[in-house]
Amino acid sequence: MKSIIIPLGGWAAGERTFRFHADSEFFQAFDNTEILNADVEVEVRVVKEGAKAEAELHLRGTVTVPCDRCLEPLQVPVEEDPSEEFSTELVKEDWDLSQAVYDYICLSLPMQRVHPEGECNPDTVRFLGQDGRGNEEAAPSSPFAALKGLFESK
Repeated sequence: MKSIIIPLGGWAAGERTFRFHADSEFFQAFDNTEILNADVEVEVRVVKEGAKAEAELHLRGTVTVPCDRCLEPLQVPVEEDPSEEFSTELVKEDWDLSQAVYDYICLSLPMQRVHPEGECNPDTVRFLGQDGRGNEEAAPSSPFAALKGLFESK
């Protein structure tokens, strides 16, 4: 597994910047099947003072997920500078920030992941209906069209 590990031992107090790359292998280690591919640069700025260390994350890149509408690959930009700072009191050991990086990347993804208008797979859009959402007005041959008005009073 590719991990985001900060080696805290062996350096004096001060500030250091570490750079990592989160790719598809990183997400596979978390058993994430939703992220098909990834190219995210992770920058971790660490300030170490005595027996304490604080970290600040900066995430830039893209992840590829299936489009919610057509299921074709969709590249989504990731640009996160979480305001939360991470800290640890254990400066003798390595500090694994993999879970935090994974969580922030996943949380940065939009709820609805669809291609811009007109970029979805045309065959899928035709199957769903003219507007790509399966709306009854766009697809009058819907099997549910016969149920329209079923509960209207007579």
